[in-house]
Amino acid sequence: MLPSGVRRLSGPRCLGRPAPASLRLPVLLVLPVLLLGLLLAAAAPASAHTVLRAADPADGTVLRTAPRHVTLRFSESVGLPADSFRVYDPGNHRVRTAPADHAPGRSDTARVTLPARLAPGTYTVAWRVVSADSHPVSGALTFSVGERTAAPPAPPPAEDPATTALYTVARHLAYLSLALLLGAAAFVAYCRPPTAAHLRAPALAAAGTLLAATAAGYLLRAPYEQGTSPATALTASALARTATTRPGLLLLARIGLLLLVAAGAALLRRRRVRLPRRTTLAVGAVLAVALSLTWPASGHAAAGTQVPVAIVSATLHLLAMAAWLGGLAALLWTLRRVPAPDGLPASVPARFSRLATASVTVLVLTGAYQSWRGLGSWQALTSTAYGRTLLAKLAAVAVLLLAAACSRAWTTRLTKAPTVPHPRALRRSVLAEAAVATVVLALTTLLTGTAPGRAATESAQTGTAPETGIPAASVTTLPFDTGAPGGHGKVQITLNPGRVGQNSVQAVVYGPDGGLSAVPELRVTLTLPDRRVGPLDTRVTDRGGYWATDAFTLPLSGTWTLKATVRVSALDQVTVSAPVRVAR
Repeated sequence: MLPSGVRRLSGPRCLGRPAPASLRLPVLLVLPVLLLGLLLAAAAPASAHTVLRAADPADGTVLRTAPRHVTLRFSESVGLPADSFRVYDPGNHRVRTAPADHAPGRSDTARVTLPARLAPGTYTVAWRVVSADSHPVSGALTFSVGERTAAPPAPPPAEDPATTALYTVARHLAYLSLALLLGAAAFVAYCRPPTAAHLRAPALAAAGTLLAATAAGYLLRAPYEQGTSPATALTASALARTATTRPGLLLLARIGLLLLVAAGAALLRRRRVRLPRRTTLAVGAVLAVALSLTWPASGHAAAGTQVPVAIVSATLHLLAMAAWLGGLAALLWTLRRVPAPDGLPASVPARFSRLATASVTVLVLTGAYQSWRGLGSWQALTSTAYGRTLLAKLAAVAVLLLAAACSRAWTTRLTKAPTVPHPRALRRSVLAEAAVATVVLALTTLLTGTAPGRAATESAQTGTAPETGIPAASVTTLPFDTGAPGGHGKVQITLNPGRVGQNSVQAVVYGPDGGLSAVPELRVTLTLPDRRVGPLDTRVTDRGGYWATDAFTLPLSGTWTLKATVRVSALDQVTVSAPVRVAR
């Protein structure tokens, strides 16, 4: 007997029969949406989550004597993967250096020791570190000993696109499978369908996918940190090094938890032991929390302010997401698989509606906190990649809530109607929820690979590029041609840091052959037309191979016109110009 007012979902087209063709198409549309989200996120490069605050020597400087170290100071603690510093001499040959390490007592400062003697010329330093939230950060800088030489070729790429794509796909699959696994468990525990046998196969598939994706993430972790090919994943040194890092240890802990659950379930099944319901629920809750903790403990929550509160919030957010979206998938599977003639009790979708409401409440509260912590300001919603991705996720969640409201309305009708309506509309609204949920999951995973708004804002304020950590000095190259034989080339002008206030100006002239060219006169000015400021003369002076001034003040932000007057002989000179953006 059913409780009063609760009826079973049955009818002329019972749930146990194959779905009509009109319902098969929406089901098939869910997978392409998910795959599209995976591919879009995999194609996006990971953003820098720490900011380079200072470098010694600073980018673009000319030193009288060779430095003994290159030192970089970041906004948070960083890890040093193998080969994290690569130094190239003026001929673009790799300079042999000692392994990089941290400055004494400073986990946020990395340094590499240089050889005792360095030849005169311009050197390039390519670096790659791992931020506190487990994402690699890379960049490059140059310094010159004695004099500038021709700009060296760019260093090799800092990351392998194949490794980045594979690692990102593994992270997506891990999120998706966790949601399906924990959501199915929450659905069975709270909604109490008449039978759970039909959910065993998808739950096992989700567990297997989670284990495989986690193992793949562990194997790819060292190549991902170092920016090397996936072919280096199985080397003993790479596997051993990953085991000493926090992300690697958390991945191993996740694998251990999954294997422990599998071994325990197999042992209980072999001995035909059935645990009491309360014991099963308690053990399941502990394992679910422990499993979910392995994500925020190495993500955004592990870096920045209020780390303990952030980790708790992120864990609750992940559990609520799994209960809602994974439970949604379990409900959809149940609606299609419960056999006739009894059908599905209306209490099951009614219970899920309450579970979803509680999950949404937790998601809203924890999401609001995480958004405040990650953004830092309202302006970051539109001015940073993190904010724009968050807006897209909020829009997708709004659509998801709308679909959930439709499902809730149909659940209420199925529970209270004097006659039993056909559940096709309920299944359609649940299918719509599932389709939008895949987009939400993809955007959620994309957020974990995007620099928080606070970090992006700080990087702009400190003069470092938010995506790479390279100092944001303004470098402008102006081709020139006086019309005389041999009177053409280019002048490269660097404003450092290229912001309002005091700047240094350095200019290098290259001749027709691409080598350094000595010119008798060079004048560099800047004008801000819309504010009628200028021209301001930088008063650069010849310093033997290049022209420079150490103190030039830019009073206002905006788009300035940079002009260079190059005189190559007593009679031949030319003036060339280009716009230059000056930030606050």
